[in-house]
Amino acid sequence: MTKQTWRLGVSVFYFWTVLAPWPTAGDEFPRPLQRGVVSTFSIVACDLKNRQWGVATQSRVLAVGSIVPFAQAEVGAVATQSWANTSFGPQGLKMLNAGHTARETLDELLQRDEGRDQRQVAIVDRLGRVAHFTGEECLDWAGARTGENFCCLGNILTGEEVVEAMAGTFQKTVGPLADKMMSAMAAGQAAGGDRRGRQSAALLIVQEMAGYSGFDDRYIDLRVDDHPRPIEELGRLLKLRFPGNPAK
Repeated sequence: MTKQTWRLGVSVFYFWTVLAPWPTAGDEFPRPLQRGVVSTFSIVACDLKNRQWGVATQSRVLAVGSIVPFAQAEVGAVATQSWANTSFGPQGLKMLNAGHTARETLDELLQRDEGRDQRQVAIVDRLGRVAHFTGEECLDWAGARTGENFCCLGNILTGEEVVEAMAGTFQKTVGPLADKMMSAMAAGQAAGGDRRGRQSAALLIVQEMAGYSGFDDRYIDLRVDDHPRPIEELGRLLKLRFPGNPAK
């Protein structure tokens, strides 16, 4: 390699990593180098009576709680998975906060994403309306089931019975949103779950001023990053979060 060629290579690298402009809100999302698929099953849901919105998720990846769930009190919740575009979380909440419906938000996110066929997304908005999408390139079995104020979705599952069990359990379980979501997740695992196995889980529920000492909205934010039985471990943490008293 000549000195001139080396200098040219350094200049090109510097331009694309430092000087090249990042896309603005109206641009398409860039299509980055692919990372591992977030094979998982999740539920997005809300409790309009108690003004709670949340996401519960389990996956065969490390620390799924750092990838899939996003929620904002009085705005909504987003789950982004498969070959996840994590920008869907903050961008989706921003659109919901601006008054877009779940469907309008999802359509806009997908329109701007070149990798949409690899995405799996579910959104619940401030009024409990849900929207979901499973791209054609998501690995089987992949799909979703919806009901009033909730959506269960997953990819690389043992079959559709996973989301059917989740939906049925969520609908028939009586109690706080956290209990309903955890029951749904346990039912999904019992029905077969992720066909690659299990490793991590998370539960995120937001409620206005219900976080630590009333300073924020993160009512429940629990994660199990690496465990052979992540849903069971998440349930144990939830009991520690509310010792002697169930989540309301």
